[in-house]
This record gives sequence, structure tokens and C-alpha cells, in this order.
Amino acid sequence: MPPDGQEILIALGSNLGVSARSPTQTLVACLAAFPAAGLRLRRLSRFFSTPCFPPGAGPDYVNAAAVLTASGTAGEILRKLHDVEASFGRERCERWGMRTLDLDLLGVGSQVLPDRATYESWSSLPLDQQRERTPDRLILPHPRLHERAFVLVPLADVAPDWVHPVLHRSVSALCDALPPEARAEVVPSADIGL
Repeated sequence: MPPDGQEILIALGSNLGVSARSPTQTLVACLAAFPAAGLRLRRLSRFFSTPCFPPGAGPDYVNAAAVLTASGTAGEILRKLHDVEASFGRERCERWGMRTLDLDLLGVGSQVLPDRATYESWSSLPLDQQRERTPDRLILPHPRLHERAFVLVPLADVAPDWVHPVLHRSVSALCDALPPEARAEVVPSADIGL
């Protein structure tokens, strides 16, 4: 079990929706499914409209970030998130493809998993290899979180002071270091579609 007070950070996203729900409605329904999965929501960011990543891969996304508590190891927490995704029709068949629901485990406290060398290897992977290769194990913190505005802008809403355990910079500092045009693409959603 994560030690008391250790924050579990996740990113949420949808660009397809499911069962006649909009992407935003899908995220709201997903949050309602968390308690049955043993995931307790502590804080939730605003919802944001974000361009699809990679560009041209499908409709734009609705993204958010959350801080959770849950019992179990990081791997067990990831399995719980995958179970929730599956209940919303998520199929893992294309890397960076369109998604009914995407729940990414970004970090669990200050854990670096499986070790720093593996983290650094995946963190430095060239973009063309990122599209082709998928880790065969959980890597924490998420090796791309510090590069992605669609993750950092919502995460700054709920965990601005969380310090990346490898880069030793807060979410706020990582967000501020992004190019201004990248941050500007992540727009608070005016119509949350409820």
C-alpha cells in the first residue's frame, strides 16, 4: 500500500466518448465508477479541451487530472485504472490512438519504478521509437509527463507543488517551462457537456 499521504496522480482523457456520451460525460461517468474500483478521488482539475496527440490522429480531447488515494502497490493501482478503462470500452490496440477513455498513472508519491536507469532510458527515447515501443512494465513517474501540456496544465490545478522525483522540479515549474504556445492549446472547457 502507498504510504499515508502519498499522492497518486493520474491524467484522464477521452476523445471518442462511449455509449452516446460525449467525451466529457464519459470522464464524469468514469469518476463515478472510481469508488467501486477502490479508487478514492481527493482532488479533480477543471476539464480542458486539448488538441489530439499526435496531431491529426483523431478528434480533440477532453483532459483532466486527479489526485487519488487507493490501497495496493503501484502495479495494483494501474490494474484498477485499466479495469475502469475496459468498462468504458477501452481497447489497447494502437499506441497514441483515439480513445473512449484514457487513464494514465503519472506518479505515486516519490516512487521511481522500476528503477532510475529504466526511467531514464524511456524518458530519453527518440520520438519515432516512442510511437513504436511500449514498455513491458510500469515506469514511474510517467516518462513523458514533463513534456506534455495536456498533462501538466490540468495537473497544476490539483498538484502544483508535487516534485518530480527524478527532475526535482515541481509541476508548476515544469508547466512554466513549457513553450507558451503549448500551454495556450490547453483551454478550460466552457461547456462540460453534462
